[in-house]
Amino acid sequence: MTQTAGISPGSEAGTQEIDPELTTALEQHRRELTGYCYRMLGGAFDAEDAVQETLLRAWRSYDRFEGRSSLRTWLYRIAGNVCLDMLGSARAKRERPMGLGAASEPVVESLAAELPEERWIEPVPDDRVLPGPGDPADTAVARESVRLAFVAALQTLPAKQRAVLVLREVLRWPAQEVADLLETSVPSVNSALQRARATLAERDLHLDEASVTPRTEPTEAESALLERYIDAFERYDMTALSALLREDAVMNMPPYAMWLQGVEHIQEWMLGVGSGCRGSRCVPVRANGSLAYGQYRPDPDGGWFPWGLAVLEDDGEKVTGITTFRSPERLFPLFGLPGHLD
Repeated sequence: MTQTAGISPGSEAGTQEIDPELTTALEQHRRELTGYCYRMLGGAFDAEDAVQETLLRAWRSYDRFEGRSSLRTWLYRIAGNVCLDMLGSARAKRERPMGLGAASEPVVESLAAELPEERWIEPVPDDRVLPGPGDPADTAVARESVRLAFVAALQTLPAKQRAVLVLREVLRWPAQEVADLLETSVPSVNSALQRARATLAERDLHLDEASVTPRTEPTEAESALLERYIDAFERYDMTALSALLREDAVMNMPPYAMWLQGVEHIQEWMLGVGSGCRGSRCVPVRANGSLAYGQYRPDPDGGWFPWGLAVLEDDGEKVTGITTFRSPERLFPLFGLPGHLD
């Protein structure tokens, strides 16, 4: 099981004594390392595992750390190697349903196809991966780079390009420092960055300051949009909810391969196959720099039981995407959501 409470050396550390100061020094980098590993791996739990392995390796080998780089740089080098090891284990890349084929028709059969959890991009709480208070422009770039569409696009890049893009564009590391970290040359880093940018541009995804609004929190309009969306959804007023969706909005529900596009199809599905959501209650959370909430369905024994973690994508005015992750037993504890609503 993923460990998040702190470094636990265990039996592999032998008789080495725990150094509280070292443990504190390593732990202060956990959040930024989790953000790096999440962007590299596309899975919240994989990222937690990668960071735990990174800190354990650092703890065990600290006596060999010669200080020729900063502790932070050294940790990123270890984390990069851990991620590359995990990516090199012959596993398929993580996807979103929209990357697997054409949109579905809103019928019962569309729920039949299901893929394993490890094939899907997973949501992650903002407070696990986003930096604390700081430069609004940097924070805005960090938020954009953990949005579901961006993380999915990152998974299509070769591992080296992925690392270069995150280090150069998100973390703003100098090219020479990235080259040293990846044990390559500056021209190689610049070339990888150029190719990565071109691939993302094909999907209309950018991290330059001109395309990212410098803000650290959701705008008032976004917060109001989530409030109106939850109100319409809890009342199951499909007319009001549809008015909040952009005409080309998409809806998907991992681990099902089904995805729908267009307000008409989404409304038809919600009133048909998805009508079991009627009477749900929603608890807002912060996920992937986006609007999100935990959805609870009515429990026959009373109250409401966990059903899915929904992440909403928006254009500032309307909802453009609805992704409901159907693994509440794993995700609700991660987001600090209760196991039942009375």
